[in-house]
Amino acid sequence: MRRLLSSLCLLTLAAIVRDARAAYPTDALAHDIFKELIEINTTDSVGNITTASEAMAKRLRAAGYADADIQILGPNERKRNLVVRLRGTGKHRPVLLFGHTDVVEARREDWSTDPFKFVEKDGYFYGRGTQDMKSGDAIMVTTLMRLKQEKFKPSRDIILILTADEEGGKSNGVDWLFKHHRDLVDAEFAINHDGWSVISSNGKPQFFDLTATEKVYSDFQLTTANRGGHSSEPTPDNAIYQLVDGLARLQKYEFPFELNAVTRAFYEKMATVETGERAADMRAILADPPDMAAVARLSKDPLDHSTLHTTCVPTRLEGGHANNALPQRALANVNCRILPGHQPESIRQEIIKVLDDPGITVKFVADNFEVSDTAPDRKAYPPAPLSPAIMQPLEKVVAQFWPGLKVIPSQSSGATDGIYINAAGIPTFVIAGIDVDRGDVRAHGQDERVGVESFYTGNEFFYEFLKAMTSQ
Repeated sequence: MRRLLSSLCLLTLAAIVRDARAAYPTDALAHDIFKELIEINTTDSVGNITTASEAMAKRLRAAGYADADIQILGPNERKRNLVVRLRGTGKHRPVLLFGHTDVVEARREDWSTDPFKFVEKDGYFYGRGTQDMKSGDAIMVTTLMRLKQEKFKPSRDIILILTADEEGGKSNGVDWLFKHHRDLVDAEFAINHDGWSVISSNGKPQFFDLTATEKVYSDFQLTTANRGGHSSEPTPDNAIYQLVDGLARLQKYEFPFELNAVTRAFYEKMATVETGERAADMRAILADPPDMAAVARLSKDPLDHSTLHTTCVPTRLEGGHANNALPQRALANVNCRILPGHQPESIRQEIIKVLDDPGITVKFVADNFEVSDTAPDRKAYPPAPLSPAIMQPLEKVVAQFWPGLKVIPSQSSGATDGIYINAAGIPTFVIAGIDVDRGDVRAHGQDERVGVESFYTGNEFFYEFLKAMTSQ
């Protein structure tokens, strides 16, 4: 009887949760937009960004946006970006919302469902882009439609851009818009929906992650070459051995430990969340001077390691030209994620010193895959101050949705289009009320999915946050 009563209580609780979630007024609209975006193939190989931009523009026009406030533009027919503006009172400078609509490739044979069909099962939405990041695109479009239909007049213009080629290709939409149409996208600060801010472990929310800075993505090509010869008469100067020896030296090298304003704030707050030795180590690295033994212990965790150091790791390797010939050439790609404030060229020079071999050339690989002897003058900009215009409404709305959950600023080790916007002098923050469990991150992987409840809650959260932020 006790088990029966317990089961009935759980069923009743589940029904209450569903009923509470069903009270959100734009569930159906958000669902339909999300489905439409997932089922538009936007891969670089065969997809079409313009189709997605036109589909969203059609919905926004139906919600009341004038043609003058909607632009679809880009460098070619397949890669046209969407720009839409909700006009405000002009009391403050605009806020820019942005997200990419392109997705990485996905093969049907690798998935249990069709990656380009929107499938709901077992409490999840499945499809390529459900996590990265068509859920965010759908939420932002839904929010702007809702605000327009409510005749909401924000204190600042709200600009939304949905763009091409963050995940691949040669026509990055954010970069192109800032180079060719800065007037359409200029803003005081920017909100990036490319991520999930509610960090959970085993289904329990741990903290609300406010990404306030990010590392710079850079690829370097390492090459060795010699005259080769017949494999029956090997010589000591083998191009493959030479390159592998250099990579082994790079493997053993640790880039210096470094904290900035955001990562320092991250560890200050996380030390109040964690317990035991881990919490003690977080406090110890904040000391002056820092406890390097604590740095070493924390650095054993891959996430902490990437937060505290620039990282460089080989991701591709090739060499030789025939099975029965000595290699005339060997090549490796080394991918670096560079801490804010450092230029790729300084890291290239550091790699050269670590390799300690003039026979290994190190070249920068540009976004268009061309290589050059020097890296561009591009760096991860130091994080901007956490503006009260963002923090006050954010902490208020987070408390409404997740009572007791702390907002903790962090540094992203990944790469987003925020690098272009920060470089344009516009502070950029990742804010997305989607909950993804640490053990269920499937972005870029097979059977990518996002929780149904997580999506609907994230949709309502973003509406409330954006409205609070632009009502000041």
